[in-house]
Amino acid sequence: MVYVCGKCGAEVKSTDDGIVRCFSCGHKILYKKRDSIAKTIKVD
Repeated sequence: MVYVCGKCGAEVKSTDDGIVRCFSCGHKILYKKRDSIAKTIKVD
């Protein structure tokens, strides 16, 4: 899973040990990176 740092905007990949922290600045608040393409869902 790829995350974006809330402080510096760097892309961070999650590790297997569960520690999620920005490698560039050490910030702990990360946001999930979302797709730029909108998805369409058919609703009945």
